[in-house]
Amino acid sequence: MNRRIVLKSRPQGMPTPENFELVEAPVPEPKEGELLIKHDYIGIVPAARLRMSEGPSYAPSTLVGEAVYGQAVGTVVKSRHENFKPGDVAMTLSGGWQEYSIGQGKVLTKVDTTVAPKSLWLGAFGTSGFTAYVGILKIARLQPSDTVVVSASTGAVGSVAGQIAKLHGCKVVGIAGGQQKCEIAVGEYGFDACIDYRATDFPRQLAAATPNGIDVYFENVGGAVRDAVWPLMNQAGRVAVCGLISEYNDGKGPGPGWFNVLTKRLSVTGFIVSDHEELREEFYRSMARWFAEGRVRVREDVTQGLENAPSAFIGMLNGKNLGKTVVKV
Repeated sequence: MNRRIVLKSRPQGMPTPENFELVEAPVPEPKEGELLIKHDYIGIVPAARLRMSEGPSYAPSTLVGEAVYGQAVGTVVKSRHENFKPGDVAMTLSGGWQEYSIGQGKVLTKVDTTVAPKSLWLGAFGTSGFTAYVGILKIARLQPSDTVVVSASTGAVGSVAGQIAKLHGCKVVGIAGGQQKCEIAVGEYGFDACIDYRATDFPRQLAAATPNGIDVYFENVGGAVRDAVWPLMNQAGRVAVCGLISEYNDGKGPGPGWFNVLTKRLSVTGFIVSDHEELREEFYRSMARWFAEGRVRVREDVTQGLENAPSAFIGMLNGKNLGKTVVKV
């Protein structure tokens, strides 16, 4: 049998454990061109919260009774796919919160565990790292003289985006919640400064850390953090809108203007990483080199047991994670 965490009811505001249910179903059988993956790790992502709502977005809503959305990495146990055989390690973008899934088409990546451990293919080598790469280099059009501000700067995306900016000679200022996270951003990831958005004088501290203004803002948060950054932007500054996590649980729905920037890819510039697959191989080569040389450092926040995926997810939405949130199945 296949244990699955399904959406039991649609959250109103912040999700609660009652919105999820652990169920069992028969292990599916792959059809021609498909394979069956036994999950080792599941990636927990903020985008799953968007899919729990019924409003218009860039991806279909998760149906009540469906496995919750998430990437997964694991071992191929059956294959009717010409490029995979049993025993291969594969990452799937649509595995979901479950023990087994069917993989097919463009959602599959063959994983090389000699380059990085399995779980990192959900983070720095997976969608999180690729999002950072696309956002900071292509969308933000990074220049070596830029002052770059990254919100959620110790998260799975923000930590990589900031480190890539440092590799390209930029001044990088992070924004994070709490002293511990700010110390990690500076001491471990090499940011020039990091400001605690919970500080009573957060806008003043951010202005002091960016005396020449902000050229690039990598947006993961929205809300009050965005509002503090906005007045500090330089003329012709660039904003890469990756996410708006502070607005995902708003009972009124995400902020209309900024949410449309994200989902409609408007000019300040919202982006969805799946639109940029042509950069995937270039990203893998770059990340493999940076990781091997120790120039990009990564953290993981690992939760044991599929049944604990909802608590890991809720903790991530509340900012309790340090690095990429993954569940070891």
